Amino acid sequence: MKQLLLSVLTIALFSCKGNGQKEESRAGGATAEVSEGAGADMTPSQKLGQEIFDGKGNCFSCHKPDQKIIGPSIQEIAKIYKEKNGSIVDFLKEKAKPIVDPSQYEVMKTNFAITKNLTDEELKGLEDYMYSFRPQQE
Repeated sequence: MKQLLLSVLTIALFSCKGNGQKEESRAGGATAEVSEGAGADMTPSQKLGQEIFDGKGNCFSCHKPDQKIIGPSIQEIAKIYKEKNGSIVDFLKEKAKPIVDPSQYEVMKTNFAITKNLTDEELKGLEDYMYSFRPQQE
């Protein structure tokens, strides 16, 4: 049963990636305009992370800024990793265990095929981008 669920989720992930790209191309300039406005206060590393998150990393398929979809929200990930002094980069390199939602680890493992091909700079950018979603009170 777990294998069937994992297979269905994997298929859904990759089919969502194609749909997301089509929607972006239909949106045209509006998508770029929103990204530029939102990214004005971002560091170069955070901008790189956002490009990876929304693009070839395909992270957006499972993670949204403030709500759990398939995986935990970006805010939750950033908050917990900061509180526990964890390393998102090490997790994405499979050098650290999951600390946010270990029950979803099997689903996330399918994405390590993507993250293992990212450079250290790209992985650090992803981490910086995700940390930019932490509430400012912390």
